[in-house]
Amino acid sequence: MKQLCIFPIPGSVTFPGTVFPLHVFEPRYRAMMQHCLDTGMEVAICHTEKTISEGRPTDSMEEALSSNRSTYKPVSIVSGGPCELAEMTDDGRMYLNVRLRKRYRLLGDVQTLPYRIAECEEFPDQVPDEAERHANDVLKDKIMHRLQVLARDNQIIPDLLSSEEWTLKSPDDFSFQLFGLIGFDPEYMQELLEMPSAHQRLVRTLDLLNQTA
Repeated sequence: MKQLCIFPIPGSVTFPGTVFPLHVFEPRYRAMMQHCLDTGMEVAICHTEKTISEGRPTDSMEEALSSNRSTYKPVSIVSGGPCELAEMTDDGRMYLNVRLRKRYRLLGDVQTLPYRIAECEEFPDQVPDEAERHANDVLKDKIMHRLQVLARDNQIIPDLLSSEEWTLKSPDDFSFQLFGLIGFDPEYMQELLEMPSAHQRLVRTLDLLNQTA
């Protein structure tokens, strides 16, 4: 069991092994991130299920810095990790990097105001057998080839995927960290995050890529 601060952002599905940059300006979330920096508590950046309350529209950064915006219900499966402060502006805004390490299942709230802290349990992958490990190697190669074709007009991704860092990456790590490079609609991304094995993620990812023109 573990406690995490929860930062729900509509459309933001995050995966272990990736880094998520944050620009934080709402008062409650600045307080939350300062709490994480002070205590070492990890934070989960996650997609949302629904809006709990609508925030008041703001017309300026000054208003945004002094008022909280909409409140959301987070999804139940999230990725979390420690945060690092990159910069704090004179007006109090925070630029941070969240290094996402593991998946967690949210079990219940420890605190909801002024920000949410939840009790969580780790949500690990199922351990593959030898046949599945071999199948995952094949799937990884197919995905990398498909991305090479899809990104032929943008050399950055093909060059990166051809690097030793990515060719030597295990299929398990690849099945998560790939989504630091590419993305699908949030609902597809959340579906992938909730899958209990690298094999399922790789199969679904290849299927989605093959549907891409």
